[in-house]
Amino acid sequence: MNRPILRREFLIGAGAAVATVPVLGRAGALTPASSAAAAPSPATKARVFVGCCAISYKKYLDAGSMTMEDFFSKAVDLGVHSVDVTTYFLKSTDPAYLTSLRHLAFKKGLSFSGAAIRTEMCQSDAAKRAEEVRKIQQWVDATQLLGASHLRVFGGELPDGASPTHGIEWVAETMKSACEYAAHRGITLGIEDHHGITARASAILEILHRVDSPYAGINLDISNFETKSDQEQYSDIEACVPYATHLHIRDLFSATRKPIDLERVWQLLVKGEYQGFASAEYENEEDPMTGVPKLIEKIKTLCRKYSSA
Repeated sequence: MNRPILRREFLIGAGAAVATVPVLGRAGALTPASSAAAAPSPATKARVFVGCCAISYKKYLDAGSMTMEDFFSKAVDLGVHSVDVTTYFLKSTDPAYLTSLRHLAFKKGLSFSGAAIRTEMCQSDAAKRAEEVRKIQQWVDATQLLGASHLRVFGGELPDGASPTHGIEWVAETMKSACEYAAHRGITLGIEDHHGITARASAILEILHRVDSPYAGINLDISNFETKSDQEQYSDIEACVPYATHLHIRDLFSATRKPIDLERVWQLLVKGEYQGFASAEYENEEDPMTGVPKLIEKIKTLCRKYSSA
């Protein structure tokens, strides 16, 4: 995966990005796509592998007509390298069940890009923050049994009356403790840009700076930033790519439902030298049985064009 965050490097490289993409959505100086996303070089260091998130088949997993085992088989049919296990759809965290999934993935030639859980780290109550740490620790253990090396976490919503500064402090404190535990098990925690305190790149980068761990990164969902313009969406994506430990790929922005310029995103991945998985996270209106393969094909095409892998 990508290199760890070094404090000095962060201040030099990411500090400028934080300044231009402030908390609470103020517009900053933006770089035109023509200069920000240079054409890929034959010697590109970007290595991007195609994956699929289980939540892409939420309709069928919720209905019980698809199991996690069925999803693995579907991933093979799709021709992807990896699966991202959305833990909401696991039958249990029983070790025998998790190790059976690990064995099944191995037999099918699938890697795990990671597992994904819900968390609410932005808590004003210290006891609640401690409970979130314990929750993450339990899922770190489950992720290790599964055979994955990455666990997606959420920052959570900012409590009423709390300042963004306090919210960042609470999330960083919680994530730092969780990362210390995860590091001993070889698990990286990726905080996702998912509304609330992590709605903008600047807040996420500040959290990572305070956590200051090689086992902390960004589960970068390219559709989720809450910005005032499409241009700011791409600016936030660019700021986060160097610290991304996993990608969730959609082709529509969540808030506006406008199409995402995936070509431009892949150019930013090249510029940021991203190395890792790009997992389709399909949530469009078209049935996933026909919609997911179309999104996967877009990702495959871009990987063939821009990835050295």
